[in-house]
Amino acid sequence: MPFITTRDGTEIFYRDWGPRDAQPIVLHHGWPLSGDDWDAQFIFFLNQGFRVIAHDRRGHGRSAQVSDGHDMDHYAADVADLAAQLDLRNAVHVGHSTGGGEVVRYVAGAGSGRVASAVTIAAVPPLMLKTDANPGGTPIEVFDGYRAGVATNRAQIYLDVASGPFYGYNRIGAQASEGIIRNWWRQGMMGGIKAHYDGIKAFSETDFTEDLQAIDVPVAVLHGDDDQIVPYADSAPLSAQLLRYGVLKTYPGLPHGMATTHADLINRDILAFIRGEPFGADEKTPPTVVVEPIPV
Repeated sequence: MPFITTRDGTEIFYRDWGPRDAQPIVLHHGWPLSGDDWDAQFIFFLNQGFRVIAHDRRGHGRSAQVSDGHDMDHYAADVADLAAQLDLRNAVHVGHSTGGGEVVRYVAGAGSGRVASAVTIAAVPPLMLKTDANPGGTPIEVFDGYRAGVATNRAQIYLDVASGPFYGYNRIGAQASEGIIRNWWRQGMMGGIKAHYDGIKAFSETDFTEDLQAIDVPVAVLHGDDDQIVPYADSAPLSAQLLRYGVLKTYPGLPHGMATTHADLINRDILAFIRGEPFGADEKTPPTVVVEPIPV
């Protein structure tokens, strides 16, 4: 299986499929999952002629279960090492949830020519945690609850999250997919408990404000307004406002895991954004700038 070795000696597993001379799409998964969470995107974008790449974050999936480095700086450095070793240029980076934070941190510091554009989906920036400067954020007690659950019985909390708020299966009338729930649980249990425990701090307490302001490529911010994991009001509109070339699309009623539950819709919109086509920015969109179409 393919691995790269990072600058600190960590082995990172990745999949790299499609023509090597095609434009790369790099997929960044959420907590506590793996690159397998992007199966629907792999098939779709391979069929569109892209080179599609997804890695398992350190401590997650098939990557090394190291005890250290479970923070956004290391996550972004690992992506930089992956991009360098695979010589990825003009790439589109797509991140979900924690992976959206990883994308923002990486793209803000990526070298010239490495990144064409980025997409965040139900992502954690600019800051999840409630602070004096961020009064609308989520209280620390919520994240302490996640930590306690991971430390004492992560198998149960992973089952609870997947069968409840992550995909909106706790909503009245929702039709839960047992396969999706089991696949989420499977991915979570593949990773290491230390990475997952430390990762809660990484996704909840990292402030991405300066990263968002530093990004100089187009970014699409996609978010459902019924997201029970990363609340819409405290994330997507604020991120879009901080970006230099950002566009926001709000999905009424869609959950945190909408890239899985509504893969056809999300894939279509990502493709339209990459091609520089309109993809239905709605009335909740703040003033933004959409740059020229990006060549595929």
